[in-house]
Amino acid sequence: MFNWCFSYPPQFLRRQQVLQLYRRILRAIREVPNEDDRHYLKQWTREEFKRNKDATEEDTIKMMITHGNIQLQELKKTLQLAKS
Repeated sequence: MFNWCFSYPPQFLRRQQVLQLYRRILRAIREVPNEDDRHYLKQWTREEFKRNKDATEEDTIKMMITHGNIQLQELKKTLQLAKS
């Protein structure tokens, strides 16, 4: 019987966090009712993630993930308000 112990490097885990955030943002954007706004937000999201794809400093990446999560929550709140 094998005892596997996986130890992922921090970069791998950060990459997973970034990809999850990207997917969650795009899913939230699907809920935007106006097609032009949806298109703009998708383009903006893609450009922001591409612009920052070469970031390597751990603290900078953590800060960007935190900022992205805050923006995602704001988008969700705005969409929720628009539905009510």
